[in-house]
Amino acid sequence: MKYVDVKEVFAEIPDEITLAISISGCPIRCPGCHSQYLWADVGEELTVEALSSLVTGHRGITCLCFMGGDQDPTEVDRLARWVKEHSAVRTAWYSGRSRLAPEVELSHFDYVKLGPYDEKRGPLNQPTTNQVLYRIRDGQMEDITSRFWKKSVLGL
Repeated sequence: MKYVDVKEVFAEIPDEITLAISISGCPIRCPGCHSQYLWADVGEELTVEALSSLVTGHRGITCLCFMGGDQDPTEVDRLARWVKEHSAVRTAWYSGRSRLAPEVELSHFDYVKLGPYDEKRGPLNQPTTNQVLYRIRDGQMEDITSRFWKKSVLGL
């Protein structure tokens, strides 16, 4: 499994300073995808050593999010488990699958986003979205998608 880039972001996971790792080789290939460059199998191998450098090299992050990796859910799960065992950083996975892959252990994640991008329904920040962001607590998946929907300050 390869990654193309990493970014510190504030909007992907509510209340977290997130290091988003863009994983290439996406098999989902959603129409209207804003990251089509991730469809190709390009970039550097995402090894435990690379992951360790990324986590230690980005001080202040509170969460690490795998952006993709649907071609190898077992590897995403293994890397998430490593992060949980070797750091205090929470883990997240943005998957384009409609359901969590059976080989994934829920306890390795604090957040999981499921659902392919549907251009007609919009992204997570639209109430019409088909995508769902879950917070994992005590083995339960709590839907927190509505945290992305901005409410007007004026109540309009």
